[in-house]
Amino acid sequence: MCLSLPRLNKKKIINDPVYGFITIPSELIFDLIQHPYVQRMRYIKQLGMTHLVYPGALHTRFHHAIGAMHLMGLAVETLRSKGHSISEEEEEAVTIAILLHDIGHGPFSHALEHTIVEGISHEHISALLMDNLNRQFGGKMDMALSIFKKRYPKKFLYQLVSGQLDIDRMDYLSRDSFFTGVSEGVISFDRIIKMLDVVNDQLVVEEKGIYSIEKFLIARRLMYWQVYLHKTVIAAEQMLVKILERAKEISLTGRELFATPCFAHFLNKSISREDFTNDPQHLEKFSRLDDHDIFTSIKVWAKDEDLILSTLCQHLIDRNLYQVEISNEQPLAENIDTLVNSAGIQYNVDEDDASYFVFTDTIKNNAYSVGDGNINLLMKDGSIQDITIASDNSNLEALAKTVKKYILCYLKELKQSE
Repeated sequence: MCLSLPRLNKKKIINDPVYGFITIPSELIFDLIQHPYVQRMRYIKQLGMTHLVYPGALHTRFHHAIGAMHLMGLAVETLRSKGHSISEEEEEAVTIAILLHDIGHGPFSHALEHTIVEGISHEHISALLMDNLNRQFGGKMDMALSIFKKRYPKKFLYQLVSGQLDIDRMDYLSRDSFFTGVSEGVISFDRIIKMLDVVNDQLVVEEKGIYSIEKFLIARRLMYWQVYLHKTVIAAEQMLVKILERAKEISLTGRELFATPCFAHFLNKSISREDFTNDPQHLEKFSRLDDHDIFTSIKVWAKDEDLILSTLCQHLIDRNLYQVEISNEQPLAENIDTLVNSAGIQYNVDEDDASYFVFTDTIKNNAYSVGDGNINLLMKDGSIQDITIASDNSNLEALAKTVKKYILCYLKELKQSE
């Protein structure tokens, strides 16, 4: 006699600190959440090194994915209530697309993209991982992939996933402001979602939602300056980038540095975008990397024989970060030369190696890009207008311009030793 096993209950709820109770909407989505690719996101912080400035910013990419999934359900409900046809299959597909949209992020992703897996964007890795998942789930994610890759006939579904007023941004602004405690980032996500509509297959916002959209754009700009581009956050992330650059440089000379097996795979060889796409072992190794791999290595490297690597690692561990000077003009060459000379004397390094201790870069803040999937308002007369035209807030025109600033980074002790 064969006894059937009890069926696993997949009707789960998650208690989210931002939205309250979130229901997992389908069995397929439950199974995807349980997959190691998604569970890995529990161990990757959403805001990288930002907790060194805002101690509460320890939320993860998993938090964000679940929150975005919840908001997508609210958006679909709103659009259906306004007479737009969205089938249950389409609802599940667009929900999967937003749940998995950040699945390709690595640990401290922006630092990693610039160094260890150079030239391979997290969006590209997300698509590769989603293709893999689709094969594992027998093609059940075909429609979700079609939406994610902008191939599905209903364009507004893709705009909900990735656009200038997408569900991704609505969740991360709400979530990041909550966990950092920066109230300037608070947005009326619920009102914005209630104001969504579709005209000619394009996502629009009802005219009465105009002030909520203005607040959304201003909040995004303020969050960039106050959180994402905070000078101390930049200092920490730049230090991490330089550590990874130095570690890669040492590893490529043939000297073996301590690293977990998956991290060592990327540290000890140069892997091109083509290699990454064509050889499944790279994706498999990447899918097992998280914050712990990187920071465990940094703790060990703090005692490494290489002076540059050990110095930078110990500085990061001690939160003795770069001094960062931000300005509208390029830093004066003589100021840079003075600091480089100081680094050369203090650490006995040549000019090339001094670039680990003194360097310049640029940062950009662009809250709204006109022409890049505009935020369109549905006016009371039925016409469609871009938010910057419809709004009487002159500040919005300024938000549509990219602000570029120059940064000078250097170890603080170099200034003290002048």
